[in-house]
Amino acid sequence: MSTTVSDGLLEQARAALPDLNDATLLDRALAALCAELRAAEIDLSYRIYEALPLDTEDEWGNPADFLDAVGSA
Repeated sequence: MSTTVSDGLLEQARAALPDLNDATLLDRALAALCAELRAAEIDLSYRIYEALPLDTEDEWGNPADFLDAVGSA
């Protein structure tokens, strides 16, 4: 891979993790980016689900009925 990276950002990363080579720094940065994107995707799916009224039916039934059943157990 050939790329141009901010000199300041690269120096910061090298200073923070001096035992790692540039390839490993890039691997870790990409892994962190992918984890951040996945977390954002999960958060979005929760926000969409939370926006639905509790009595909305889905493939598992009705969340309101489930909560009622749990509360009465």
